[in-house]
Amino acid sequence: MGTISRILILLTVCIVSLIGFTARSSVENSSLSTDQPSYFKNSYPDASPRGSFLKWQWERLFYPSQEKSDVAAPQVEPNLPLIDHPEGKVVVTWIGHSTILYQCDGLNVLTDPMYSDYASPLPPFGPKRHVPPGVRLDQLPHIDVVLISHNHYDHLDLPTIKALSKQVGGPPLFLVPLKIKRWMLDNVEDLNTEQHKDKVKEFNWHQSISLTGKTANFEFTFLPVHHWSARSLWDRNETLWGSWAVIHPKFRFWFSGDLGYSKDTADIGQTFQSFDLAAIDIGSYEPRWFMANYHINPSEAVKVMQDVHAKQAFGIHWGVFKLSDEPLIQPPKDLDLALQRNHINKEIFTVFNIGESKIYKD
Repeated sequence: MGTISRILILLTVCIVSLIGFTARSSVENSSLSTDQPSYFKNSYPDASPRGSFLKWQWERLFYPSQEKSDVAAPQVEPNLPLIDHPEGKVVVTWIGHSTILYQCDGLNVLTDPMYSDYASPLPPFGPKRHVPPGVRLDQLPHIDVVLISHNHYDHLDLPTIKALSKQVGGPPLFLVPLKIKRWMLDNVEDLNTEQHKDKVKEFNWHQSISLTGKTANFEFTFLPVHHWSARSLWDRNETLWGSWAVIHPKFRFWFSGDLGYSKDTADIGQTFQSFDLAAIDIGSYEPRWFMANYHINPSEAVKVMQDVHAKQAFGIHWGVFKLSDEPLIQPPKDLDLALQRNHINKEIFTVFNIGESKIYKD
């Protein structure tokens, strides 16, 4: 790609803020409340000075130092018989990036479903998918619940939401952060009907919903983590962001969403005491001077696992979209080093192949 083309792409990125990395400072935010403030803020201050997006893009364009590699996360064929018939098992399948199929006690739960080729409002500009989804949309079982962590393009993908809303048997129940429901109803025709408008429920931090499984109820709770939201230059922090705890009497699961390291995860651990399994971001962390506030690195991911008292964890948000400067397959290598430094068996905090399913409880 020539320099002129790269400059044009940089200008496009800056104008449309492809996945939300805008450079302007946040407007003074209101405190969280049930009356839905105009702007949201994190529970704790940024740990590092806020980096300049323009400076980062300029350095990437004219002083590239990152390794040039398109090698993506390894992929395997999905275990469709297991996915279609999990029976009494807890089954977790990594579809790619932050998209997980979580199956427990009769519920099929999908997190941050992202099936598009580009994480961008203006394809073909923006981060491109380097490896296809591990389970095709037409291979998915009927999805009962969709969890959305925040509105960045690599986590809230409109074509995927539309496709899921047309699934046979009716739309899933979409559990979304505050002020995303309006966006869903405005953009997804199948949800903006009298029949289905209650299929979208939005949550403030610490709010919960009880859903029925085959043998017992689930409690889904939306929880704070340190991040932000935006889909353009003009809507920074106008919708909420967070993580999800999925609590069942027989299994306790936590989905981190995107997060920078903060005391939020220690607070979650203190509140919930323990989780059987946590899905934790391990990618999109370089350069640290820019990413540190909003994306943990693998070493911090290990601390997050310890903070929330997860008995086991696996890494997500890596190997699919090139969102930062580290090579696509670097995060698992850095995770191994972090586990060694902390004398933790790597079977405790694992990574999946895309499309791989694991049974966590029989």
